[in-house]
Amino acid sequence: MFNFMFDKKTLTIILVVILGLWLISAGTNGILNLLLTVPGVLIALTFHEFAHAWAADKLGDETPRVQGRLNLNPLSHIDPVGFVFLIVAGFGWGKPVQIDPRNFNGKYSLSKAEAIVSAAGPIMNFILAFVFLIIYYILFVVTNALAGLSTMWQQVIFAVITYTVSINIGLGVFNLIPLPPLDGSKILMHFLPYKAKEWFYKNEQIFYILFLILFVTGLSSVVLTPIFNVVFNGMEWVVYHIFKLLTLI
Repeated sequence: MFNFMFDKKTLTIILVVILGLWLISAGTNGILNLLLTVPGVLIALTFHEFAHAWAADKLGDETPRVQGRLNLNPLSHIDPVGFVFLIVAGFGWGKPVQIDPRNFNGKYSLSKAEAIVSAAGPIMNFILAFVFLIIYYILFVVTNALAGLSTMWQQVIFAVITYTVSINIGLGVFNLIPLPPLDGSKILMHFLPYKAKEWFYKNEQIFYILFLILFVTGLSSVVLTPIFNVVFNGMEWVVYHIFKLLTLI
């Protein structure tokens, strides 16, 4: 994940500018959508970072435990800038989980252990997206059976769940981009041959620049949107056919 360091003054300026510009352009509907996305963002970032911490702890590194990251308290995992970006731009990051590979228990090689820890975050997001899709379909069946449920609340609940699914898939896919500082780069490193790893490390700065270009220009969405759609449609197909098999829909 990201490891950008800002002093409080710079951080405040960034947040005020981003939120200010977004609120000016968003209007009433945009602000309403913002409120509906907050639960999904909190869930996605919190569980993502917790998964990193949990995986590292299981592999023998107690650094996340010592630093108080083995919990599901959003305050332990939320990075303010990443939180705002995930709400207004559709992609963001949490507070990086610090690990010390020297503490791993030796069950796996260091590169494999680091890859496992890195993969834990995106995997958790995909699991959450799948779970909330199931919840969506369960509520769909229930609300069709209960005519007395308020239409307004039904729409709000379905919107929150839909955003939660989308945000988790988006965060998972985004972090699998094989460019530093994203989780995908550490996963990729485990599978590269020695000479390729050496070249990657020597030219790592180039990949950071490439990532920033994709990030700033919006080209990342061109790459990620088709992948997002494949993952979302695939999950929805599976869940729909599970419920259809159970003759619930």
